[in-house]
Amino acid sequence: MLRRTLGQSLLAGLACLALPQAAGAQGGAKPAFVFTGIPDQDESRLVERFGKVATYLEGKLGVPVTYIPVKNYPAAVTAFTNGQVQLAWFGGFTGVQARKASPGSQAIAQGAEDAAFKTYLIANTKTGLTRTADFPKAIAGKTFTFGSRASTSGRLMPEYFIREAFPGKTPDAVFARVGFSGDHSRTIQLVQSGAFEVGAVDYSVWDLDSKAGKVDQKEVGIIWESPPFPDYQWTVRGDVDAIYGAGFTERLKAALIGITDPAILAPFARSKFIPVTNAAYEPVERVAKSTGLLD
Repeated sequence: MLRRTLGQSLLAGLACLALPQAAGAQGGAKPAFVFTGIPDQDESRLVERFGKVATYLEGKLGVPVTYIPVKNYPAAVTAFTNGQVQLAWFGGFTGVQARKASPGSQAIAQGAEDAAFKTYLIANTKTGLTRTADFPKAIAGKTFTFGSRASTSGRLMPEYFIREAFPGKTPDAVFARVGFSGDHSRTIQLVQSGAFEVGAVDYSVWDLDSKAGKVDQKEVGIIWESPPFPDYQWTVRGDVDAIYGAGFTERLKAALIGITDPAILAPFARSKFIPVTNAAYEPVERVAKSTGLLD
């Protein structure tokens, strides 16, 4: 079912979901609880990751739970703010965007690793760049790819660190060419192939792709690890208690925090989920405003 859904457009998928939800509401039954997640890596891994979450949550919450894929980061934010999904696995920046556009929404759980997340700068080995503790200013003049334009670890934070290292300069002024790969797995492949000399990537996706044998470290390597920052989280809309009953948000939070199955956690590269609040992402909001990516 998930694979068939992936072959459809987001619009068609949401249109199909709208009818049973409306019919369920009229008949007194609870509508399906629908969630999504930013497409930060390859599609097959997203199906594995979120399909297991949907099955788990359905058993814990007692309502039908459906995962729908989206094509890009902005689509995840739009689906959430329009009420087409009630829950989303966001990055730090997309979570800030979604909560700002949907007052009352709450960040309720993050990975234990998300409180102090990291970006890796990676480089094709032909550049001769090697790992350093200090920001590698030798990347100036190289070709560089970010991930998605709305990625926290693949764009927002690396752009902030680049601007700090080269005061008064935007990335376009620092690099010979700047690209946006769309997701972290793609960033790794672009730098590994030499299509771009340097890139910024989510450290957890680097670790996952390395374990999966997708990284040839003779061709690409880490050259810098960023200072820590808050990143991914589960964010829920503020109206779910009105739809699914009093206390639903707390039940959802408890279910997410209660995940212990390694088969569910492994595709996230997380050891567990822990409680979090909107306040934890204030540093991300400040950085987004300082770089002009958020009004």
